[in-house]
Amino acid sequence: MDKNMPILIVDDYKTMLRIIRNLLKQLGFDNVDEATDGSTALARLREKNYGLVISDWNMEPMTGLQLLREVRSDAKLKHIPFVMVTAESKTENVIAAKEAGVTNYIVKPFNAETLKQKLVAVFGNF
Repeated sequence: MDKNMPILIVDDYKTMLRIIRNLLKQLGFDNVDEATDGSTALARLREKNYGLVISDWNMEPMTGLQLLREVRSDAKLKHIPFVMVTAESKTENVIAAKEAGVTNYIVKPFNAETLKQKLVAVFGNF
């Protein structure tokens, strides 16, 4: 696994972007870009090759689920691992994310160890 791969984190809450960035840094990932909504994220994804997307679910105007569906329907983007972060742990949300092709799912609040476990499940040990 390449710890220098570009990672895109997407959240409309600036504090959460900072938290996720800091957790990634603790795990050795420094090549991190941010987007504050789904449509900005989609534009970034189309102009740069990302190795991972970590996106919040609840955003306006494009939700994380809508972003995930867009990514999965785009031939150039559909291979990118996509981790959904949400405060929602409802079964129907997890099922909807899985049906849309989510790679992994993290329920807030979470720490660096939880994030690492989710990334290991995606990429293998690092």
